[in-house]
Amino acid sequence: MKRHVLIFGLVGGLLIATLQYTEYRFVVIEHSIELYGALVAVLFAAFGIWLGLRITRRREIVRERVVVREVLVPAEAPAPLATDTVPFAPDRAQQRSLGITARELEILALVARGFSNREIATQLFVSENTVKTHCARAFDKLGAARRTQAVLRGKELGLLP
Repeated sequence: MKRHVLIFGLVGGLLIATLQYTEYRFVVIEHSIELYGALVAVLFAAFGIWLGLRITRRREIVRERVVVREVLVPAEAPAPLATDTVPFAPDRAQQRSLGITARELEILALVARGFSNREIATQLFVSENTVKTHCARAFDKLGAARRTQAVLRGKELGLLP
């Protein structure tokens, strides 16, 4: 701040010396309104530049303080199937007796694997509302109120592994 005052004082002194050199009285008396207007314009321009630099400097400081942290999550490798094991096949008779469709069973299997409705929708290329509808219908057919109950009931009936 002191440096700014010193610079402005020196510039003012140079301007005054220049005015005296160019017949100070003539310039001041004849052109006082123009000089006053120019002085006000210079002061406002200087203040505007100073304020603009100060505001943008603060924003840059804030941007520099942003910390990005990367969290590494280990990917789970799928468990390899043994050669002597047979993949799980749902009990088709039980599925028909309950009236569960293949799509509802597929969504129920993904629910059992812990996927959210959004993840299931992304994986099956359907809307989230479609997944909710299939879940609700499957839950009704299984007599379950919650996801965990539906999965447990599906396992008990042989529909899920």
